[in-house]
Amino acid sequence: MLDRLRGEFPDVTISKIRFLESEGLISPARSASGYRQFSSEDLERLRFVLAAQRDHYLPLKVIKQQLDERDIRTSGEPRPLVAVPSGAPEVPTSNKVRLTREDLLAEAEIDGAMLASLEQYGIVRPGAAGFYDTDAVELARTASALTEFGIEPRHLRAFRAAADRETGLLQQIVGPVARQRDPDAAARAEDLLREMAGLSVRLHALLIRVGLREGLPR
Repeated sequence: MLDRLRGEFPDVTISKIRFLESEGLISPARSASGYRQFSSEDLERLRFVLAAQRDHYLPLKVIKQQLDERDIRTSGEPRPLVAVPSGAPEVPTSNKVRLTREDLLAEAEIDGAMLASLEQYGIVRPGAAGFYDTDAVELARTASALTEFGIEPRHLRAFRAAADRETGLLQQIVGPVARQRDPDAAARAEDLLREMAGLSVRLHALLIRVGLREGLPR
């Protein structure tokens, strides 16, 4: 069953699946000897849950609510599962692609001078091995788009500093959960981080919107 999922979700583990079962997201049948027996419906639900987390950054309680609502509406043949984004802005996750500097320049459609400035001010950071991921591409593209409005990489230092402070705060909360000595700790920490990150992004967007509205001439 893991082999059928890992092509699309390479980070999935047995512990992750058991955690989702403990949270009521899936309910596989059991054989007489106690082994889990995953049906095609269980596999579809697992794909839905994992994709909703990866693509929409939804917390498990929202995903479960969508599954429960779908189960209530469905009669007869099950209807296809389609994740519905929550009201919070989506927070995409990196797929950990290893991109070279040349790859990044091509994908983000920026030049070397722009990338050098972004790295100078900490907006884009290569990994320990010197490679970049798809998040770096999106960061570079977004920063480049802002230059059309006169916002240069040096102006983005405040965004980087604020993001680092928020990250440190979330890590203080998630760290103790991740360090707990049980097999579900990592999965619980991951879901907690997703939910808090989504709320953090939503709060940030709302504060910016309110601040801009208040600063406009009336």
